[in-house]
Amino acid sequence: MRVGAAALAGGIFGVVGILCFLLAFGTDYWLVASDNCGPYTWATQSTLTGEKDANGTEIQLVKAVTVSPLTLTLHHEGFFWRCVFQVEPTAHAVLATLFTNQPESKVCIHGYLFPLPVALGQVPHPSYDATAVFRGFWTVLIILALVSALTGGFLLVCGVPFISHKLYKLGGAFLVTAACLFLSVILLYVLWMEVVDVKRYVLQERGDACPQAQVSVFYGLSFMVAAAGVPLELVSGLVFMLVGRALYAGK
Repeated sequence: MRVGAAALAGGIFGVVGILCFLLAFGTDYWLVASDNCGPYTWATQSTLTGEKDANGTEIQLVKAVTVSPLTLTLHHEGFFWRCVFQVEPTAHAVLATLFTNQPESKVCIHGYLFPLPVALGQVPHPSYDATAVFRGFWTVLIILALVSALTGGFLLVCGVPFISHKLYKLGGAFLVTAACLFLSVILLYVLWMEVVDVKRYVLQERGDACPQAQVSVFYGLSFMVAAAGVPLELVSGLVFMLVGRALYAGK
């Protein structure tokens, strides 16, 4: 009876923790920032269908996308997207990113290697940050953490109802591993936020156009959700490892 109650509690913690990890991975609110620099321009590539050179290769044209600001430029970023749009100066940066009725001036680009800086346009970019080499570590860690959490959950489902103590031990070990990996992701992100010049990163598309720009940086809700999922997943993994041990001892 005690083993069943412990498994139920561990399952609840595990499900909530996995949902937190999925939400943090799938949403784009790890970094939220605002600045008063003014207009921003992102270079985007577009292919003109039917336009080819003498060798038959499609011609790639670079088109600059410029949006005129109202007063304040709001940034929010995650694993998949980096987005920028204009808001009123009185708007709260974190709350404004949650509204679905955002203006048409919102521009997003792929951000698969977030959170560390990436060189846009010419290489080397004038605003390129050498810490970009750590982007790959952040990406690998968050993907491995999510895969570990899902694998652990699958193994535990296969172990119901108490068929194999090995499945419980292995599933718990995967959940603990996922918690440790997500903790590493969070620590790496905090290190980036506190040590790297985030203001330079936020303004990198505009170079040195606004040396006196005021930039406000916040930890977004995606970061907070990921941080909440770590202890839940860790407790769940430890509980299931103990359940597996109890099942083995009861044989």
